[in-house]
Amino acid sequence: MDMKNFNEYNQIVKNIKNEVSKVVLGKNEAIDILLIGLLSGGHILVEDVPGLGKTTLASALSKASGILGRRMQFTPDVVASDITGFSIYNKAKNDFEYREGIVLCNILLADEINRTSPKTQAALLEAMEEGMVTVDGEIHKIPQPFMVIATQNPFGFVGTFPLPEAQLDRFMMKISMGYPTKAEEIDIISQRKNANPLDNVKPCTTSDVLIKIKELISNIHIESNINEYIVDLVKGTRDNNKIALGASPRASLALMRASQAKAFLEGRDYVIPEDVSYIYPFVIKHRIVLKQEIRLKKISIDDVIDEIINSVKVPFTGKN
Repeated sequence: MDMKNFNEYNQIVKNIKNEVSKVVLGKNEAIDILLIGLLSGGHILVEDVPGLGKTTLASALSKASGILGRRMQFTPDVVASDITGFSIYNKAKNDFEYREGIVLCNILLADEINRTSPKTQAALLEAMEEGMVTVDGEIHKIPQPFMVIATQNPFGFVGTFPLPEAQLDRFMMKISMGYPTKAEEIDIISQRKNANPLDNVKPCTTSDVLIKIKELISNIHIESNINEYIVDLVKGTRDNNKIALGASPRASLALMRASQAKAFLEGRDYVIPEDVSYIYPFVIKHRIVLKQEIRLKKISIDDVIDEIINSVKVPFTGKN
């Protein structure tokens, strides 16, 4: 691997993180996860109550990355063509022409995705999987890099349509931002007293450079025993007697790619077991379903994930 390019690209990503951190205070882990998703071609699901800075985080990331970001508030009246686009008759040309949908961008914030209908959800998730939309038989490619940051309200909120397991599986990782500390909240209101801090975010790169960074990350070295570790962790969700539905091979691919991006963020051109174990809960949590009797015993998904991590032997790589 060309270490000159590696170091140059690594510095660019650090610059992006620094710019986003100016606006989104005290959420370094959330910023890292979104960067990992962007750089490894994955989509992120954020489950949290309103008002915790999800929109600000997505806007700051797209602006600092120098790419096109859009936001859609998902409501019951949003239809599939709002996502994919539609054909409209142009009388002057005596022909139909395509009007692009909101999904044709680099970063799409799908706000409160579980408030819209399953049909509209499916239109978005198809675009996420295929990287394109088909309208009246014509294919329209989505610009690259492309990432969906979808937010959803916690289950139990009135007027929601929970994503089924097959659609949840399309998201590489799931996170919760959580409330800020008292000190962070004081900083937030002080920062926004006279201006919007988003106005001061500067673009650090371009979409073309981000595509090159993605290519470099896909070539980050993974030892064969690390691949085995990844598969054993995912397989552990299928063998655990507390889990009713385990993770699919798509989870193994997501864990591999996200671990490569995590290694890159740490300045390494190879993956170590700690990269995998760090990323594992974010990749797995939304992909497994606990048995009913386990939930009744108040055993959490986090407890089961920790149990799986502790049960799988950590490989020795010979690298520090």
